Amino acid sequence: MARRKVTLDEKIEKARETMFKYKAKYEAAQDELKALLEKKSAEDLKEIMEAVKASPLSKDEILKLLAGEDEETD
Repeated sequence: MARRKVTLDEKIEKARETMFKYKAKYEAAQDELKALLEKKSAEDLKEIMEAVKASPLSKDEILKLLAGEDEETD
């Protein structure tokens, strides 16, 4: 029984198919990562907003604190 020789064109086509398969997986993983990062960012923002609401500091005091300004420099 003789083995059929794989032509260069067939190898190229197989490599192309493999590349497209992995490209689709990569793009799906990239989309999932983007969605997860957006969800994490939204959760972080919600947590920060809750902390700001619970804080006894005024808006200006919070902004100065975030900017790194020292309030004690009178």
